[in-house]
Amino acid sequence: MVPNRSRIRNSDSRRYCDWMEHAGEDLEAAKVLLGPDDLLDAAAFHCQQCIEKALKGYLLFTTNNPVDGHNLTWLCRQAVKRDTRFQEWLDESAALNHFYIETRYPSDIPLELSKASVITLFQMAKSMYVFICGEMGITPVNGARP
Repeated sequence: MVPNRSRIRNSDSRRYCDWMEHAGEDLEAAKVLLGPDDLLDAAAFHCQQCIEKALKGYLLFTTNNPVDGHNLTWLCRQAVKRDTRFQEWLDESAALNHFYIETRYPSDIPLELSKASVITLFQMAKSMYVFICGEMGITPVNGARP
């Protein structure tokens, strides 16, 4: 029998390197999804996921405690408490925050994304991911190197 995850206190990885590896994979996924088929909703979602996981990895790295939550602005504010240089990423975290729910579920008001806007989101996520990696002394995944 598989245990009900909600009954487990927090079964997420306690290794920050796992979070950063998955963040890098999300960034790579977004890059692929921006390819010739233009899967824009999925690409935007993976940009959001990259930064959610990277911020959680950074907070785990600095506090040794896993963090719950999906709100990028809140996660970024937690990072600001550890390093004020994260203030420069508050606008980006707020912009990317919109693509957690809206990109995954159908809506009566469709999400209007253009390739140009998702490329901008990708560049935001890439820059922020590279910054977070630098703060942790980690080498970014191949596609994210500056």
